[in-house]
Amino acid sequence: MNYIDSHDVPHSSCKKHRNAVFKMLKRTVISLIKNELKKFKKMLSPDYPQWTEREEEDDEGQTDVRDAVLKITLHVLRKMNQIDLANTLQTKLTPMGQNILKSNLRAKFCKIHEGISLQGKTTLLHEIYTELYITEGGSGEISFQHEVRKIETTSWTPETPEEPIKCNDIFKALPGQNKPIRSVLTKGVAGIGKTIVVQKFILDWAEGKDNQNVHFIFPLPFRELNLMKEKNISLMELLHQFFTELRLPNCDDYKIMFIFDGLDECQLPLDFQNNDILCDITESASVDVLLTNLIKGNLLPSALLWITSRPAAASQIPPECVDKVTEVRGFNDPQKDEYFRKRISDQNLANRIITHMKSSRSLYIMCHIPVFCWISATVLERMLSEAESAEIPKTLTQMFTHFLIYQIKQRIQKYQENIDIDLQQTTENVFSLGKLAFQQLEKGNLIFYEDDLRECGIDVREVSVYSGLCTQIFREEFGLYLGKVYSFVHLSFQEFLAALFKFLSLILKPTKHFKLFSSTMTDLLKKRSGQSLAE
Repeated sequence: MNYIDSHDVPHSSCKKHRNAVFKMLKRTVISLIKNELKKFKKMLSPDYPQWTEREEEDDEGQTDVRDAVLKITLHVLRKMNQIDLANTLQTKLTPMGQNILKSNLRAKFCKIHEGISLQGKTTLLHEIYTELYITEGGSGEISFQHEVRKIETTSWTPETPEEPIKCNDIFKALPGQNKPIRSVLTKGVAGIGKTIVVQKFILDWAEGKDNQNVHFIFPLPFRELNLMKEKNISLMELLHQFFTELRLPNCDDYKIMFIFDGLDECQLPLDFQNNDILCDITESASVDVLLTNLIKGNLLPSALLWITSRPAAASQIPPECVDKVTEVRGFNDPQKDEYFRKRISDQNLANRIITHMKSSRSLYIMCHIPVFCWISATVLERMLSEAESAEIPKTLTQMFTHFLIYQIKQRIQKYQENIDIDLQQTTENVFSLGKLAFQQLEKGNLIFYEDDLRECGIDVREVSVYSGLCTQIFREEFGLYLGKVYSFVHLSFQEFLAALFKFLSLILKPTKHFKLFSSTMTDLLKKRSGQSLAE
């Protein structure tokens, strides 16, 4: 098509030229719209695929034209009250980046790392996943047991009958609720399964099984946002940092969900009262300002938000910013049994483990925490299948002691052909972990960064193979997108190591503790396993 060059037109003919330009513009725009409308009509055919290779290769300019025409078309269809037709067309024309995003999220979330590091054994989530007990609102009366008194909660007694919620229904309104739900706050104690619920939700979406009315899901864990707390960045730039492979859509045109997992791990101030108001997703600001405006609805008011948190940290979010509060309660009694039967392939052995756990009320109560189920299965599977002479653990301290001994033995067996294995070094490593656990517990931290490890004399370059021991009791996680963060398998195990560190620091002379500890550590642990180290 030949366009008119304004430089070739005399000044006296400007009006005539302008008329000619707009006449040609009208023909061009009408032609573009007609062509796109023909494609839209074709795409609305039931047997037309959601995307094709040809469309995926459209140049950026053509994609921008299509997005603009689509926006107008959807607006007019909805004005005509053709809501279903508009929604179908929007779904069919969801940017091709959705397929890339779904593929990447499937790869990230299809496997589960049960209480262990990324270097350890993984299991497909669908093979091991056991539905967790989720309810709306907070819990009723909470009961505590002696062995677990330092854990936030162990059991619950609901005040009234509660209807459980499936994880994929977390954004669905309950009967009688007419207000659409934009933001959900999900509470739950450490290790109760909040992150696994999020993982299952994302995986089911990425596999096309549920919540397909959502076009894009962006998981943004707080532990990774911490790494960007000093940056000034726009929301679109932030998303590009986390999802570099994705050509980001026009966020106003699609249903987008942000998932912020682990509010209790957030190191941002979240100053809802004093932060500036921000409404432009392309305007730069601190990550804290971005988050508070996103949560308040100033940024992307149509976006869905899901925040998970331990109960103590949940109050950081103003109540008026939350449409629905849910709580992950962990496993109920049938779900505990289901977990062990899925986790242990030998069903006779699984039944023996279940019987033993039920014989100790405090241990069975603790089993509502999925991570504790995994630790118990790890210990009891070995002890009951190998007919060990050692007493089967009946308390939390005994269970953790046997778990630590088991990991030390695994370390020795792995390197038994290596005559240079250094028991004293292994001991020092465990002691350093205890020191880390104690110091971070005093600060209220469940996650740590490289500087925290260095302060306790832990070499960050070797942490992933830290004496071959810590791959099981200490997690090194490559963040989904950024940096590295570290944590113990559960708060209660961190408390156990901290208590062990404090106990040994008190009874052993500083100049001799490593030598003495090296020769007697396992015996000492066994001797003390009948007593609560936290006492």
